[in-house]
Amino acid sequence: MQVILAQPRGFCAGVVRAIEIVDRALVKHGAPVFVRHEIVHNKQVVEGLKRKGAKFVEELDTVPSGAVTIFSAHGVSRQVEAEARTRELHAIDATCPLVIKVHTQGRQYAASGRAVILIGHAGHPEVEGTMGQIPGKVILVQNAAEAETLDLPRDAPLAYVTQTTLSVDDTRGIIAALERRFTDIVGPDTRDICYATQNRQSAVRELSKHVDVILVVGATNSSNSNRLREIGAESGVPSYLLAEGSELDPAWVRDAAVVGISAGASAPEEMVEDVIAALRRLGPVDVSTMEGIEEHAEFRLPAELADARPDTAAARQTEPQPAPLSVADCT
Repeated sequence: MQVILAQPRGFCAGVVRAIEIVDRALVKHGAPVFVRHEIVHNKQVVEGLKRKGAKFVEELDTVPSGAVTIFSAHGVSRQVEAEARTRELHAIDATCPLVIKVHTQGRQYAASGRAVILIGHAGHPEVEGTMGQIPGKVILVQNAAEAETLDLPRDAPLAYVTQTTLSVDDTRGIIAALERRFTDIVGPDTRDICYATQNRQSAVRELSKHVDVILVVGATNSSNSNRLREIGAESGVPSYLLAEGSELDPAWVRDAAVVGISAGASAPEEMVEDVIAALRRLGPVDVSTMEGIEEHAEFRLPAELADARPDTAAARQTEPQPAPLSVADCT
């Protein structure tokens, strides 16, 4: 069996930063540290941090007063930030800088008198955080059909921002529908959409041209991982989502001469290796990596953690991955 690995795949800079923040907080402050929501959507990552002393909670009322508390990479609302201050928690923000950029854009649009439309998925923690960061009413639009039925005046002053785990391709049709319907609508440049999401989706589209089956390594609650699987299927290739090698169904690859593997932005490279190991248990495997974009993005850590260096940082769990984005572009 030939196995082709997508390039790029796996951890993005925002995920590496978030995990390293938890690691460094444990080194500096000792266990436990509390993390609101899963730091990233990956069970293996979360379980690994739990073993080191991180405790994951969904609401701050379960956190002891004054405790070190980390906000996940998805971001939180201003209400959550205010609750942390009221309870005198030692809050450390691991929100991805690209998510913070969306929050800033949304607030700027609202301050200029525009109603803000958020393109995203209802219930996703990033969407809930973003809606809670922008003052006034934020209108959630999930697809082009919803954009077509918005009950707003044609000349209403509007602006849109997008969930970062949606790519340019995901949002193109929705934005086009909004621009057809409304005469006074603005939005960020497409370069502001998360580079990692777009790069991984483009890689899967290219991968689909060369393989019989696609395996996407990622969690079922990971928006970007699910989208990678959907893109493979939309390209006409049987595509499956699995978190690790134990979830591989041999029937998926029984008749496949060439298997493609990608991984969501919150999936560590060790899980990709675990899936390859599962394939090797079925027979001989020849592994190669597809040519593709290399990513170099690195995001600054909070200043208070600069001198706390864990023995095994999150950045060492993934291969070097260059990016078309500098730190300055994201902060």
